[in-house]
Order: sequence, then C-alpha cells, then structure tokens
Amino acid sequence: MLDRALVADGRAGEHPPVKAAWPFVLGVDLDGVCGDYTAAFRAVVAAERSVDIASLGPQTSWEFTEWGVAPEDFDRFHRTAVLEHRMFRTMEPLPGASEVLWRLSDAGVWVRIITHRLCVNWGHAVAVADTVEWLDRNGMPYRDICFLGRKPEVEADAYIDDGPHNVEALRALGNSVIVFDQPYNRHLDGPRALAWAEVEELVAGLAAARGVPLQGQFPGIDDPLRRLDGRLTRPPG
Repeated sequence: MLDRALVADGRAGEHPPVKAAWPFVLGVDLDGVCGDYTAAFRAVVAAERSVDIASLGPQTSWEFTEWGVAPEDFDRFHRTAVLEHRMFRTMEPLPGASEVLWRLSDAGVWVRIITHRLCVNWGHAVAVADTVEWLDRNGMPYRDICFLGRKPEVEADAYIDDGPHNVEALRALGNSVIVFDQPYNRHLDGPRALAWAEVEELVAGLAAARGVPLQGQFPGIDDPLRRLDGRLTRPPG
C-alpha cells in the first residue's frame, strides 16, 4: 500500500519530489452500520434466557438496559453470541450496505473496515475468521481491515459509525464523521445517514470538499453489482 509520502526522492537531479496520488479513505464500522447487530444480539439474549424474542423490544440505549442486560452481564452474553452462536458469521447485513460500498469503491473510494471485535478473551481467532467470512459472503468490498477499539488511531478522510462514544472521540480530534442513524445516537449532531443511500451522497460530498473527485462507472462495462450475485448461491453455514 502506498504511503502518504514522496513517490520520488529527486536524487541525482532527475526529477523533483512529487506527492503520491491518494484516494479518499472511508473508515467503515460494521456492527450497527453494515450488519444488524441489534437483531442478532436480540436473538441470542432471547435464546439464552429462554424467552420469546418478541418480549425484547427495540434497542433504545447503547448498553441494552431496556432488555434488562446489566453491565456486568453484557460481556457474558456477547461472548456466548460470538463463540457459541457465531453471531459475527450469521448476522444479517443492513439493506444497501454492499451495493453502496461497491459503488463507492468503483468510484475510487478506499474502503477501510474498522471494527472493535477483539474484546472476547481467547476468542480472537473465531471473531476474525467469522468477520472475514461474513464480509465475503455478503459481498462487502474493502481494501483493508483494522480490528481495534481506539478508532481515532486509524487514519481515514471520513468515517461512518453508529457508536456515540466513537463518533465523539473521532470528532474531538477534528475528523469528519457520518452518524449512521440508530435510536441510541439521536442526540448527536449530523451529518446523519438514515439509510445507505444517504451514506453514498454524504461521502460524495465530503470527497468533493477535499478536492477528490469520484469517478463514475465506465460505459460498456458490466454492471458492477452483478458481482454480488455469487453471494446468493453460496451454501449457508
């Protein structure tokens, strides 16, 4: 991967240093942005408690307190969800995520997945493997992927996230962050995307403001979204 440095050092008087051309980098969160974490976790909590899933209403808080999940119980539920229910492999994608990410990628956006999924002790191998499997199965394009909790440490031109603490931490350092709308982040200022179609528009605007024009699909080339058809024929499990 190119570094944001000089691609020519200008030695021997040949050519002066020139800046490397660099794409617009979009940092993309997974849970609650690309994948329906709430629905997947709801199913796990209902199964572990042997209750009707309908008895667990909409998630309105980041901590799931409306489901009676105490702070000291969350780690246990989450560990079970990841290691036993394999939630990171089976959760449903949110509508439009793969299609929009493909269009942005084809337009020249560098899609960088940034996710905090290594919080289960002794479960990192499962979390990483299931994450990559899920991305492939659901046709999510990406150039690189970062597993870490401190998202401000990752370099990107803009971010899309749903976690209030992540958005606030990123913005505190002057980063451009699109809030992916969820009930637990309604107190945050925009820009806000209610759906992935709005993400596409907002990213295009941010890229233009940075002086990075996005390219359209060249005429005569097959529809790029046909690449997603393969995910529908893959066997489950």
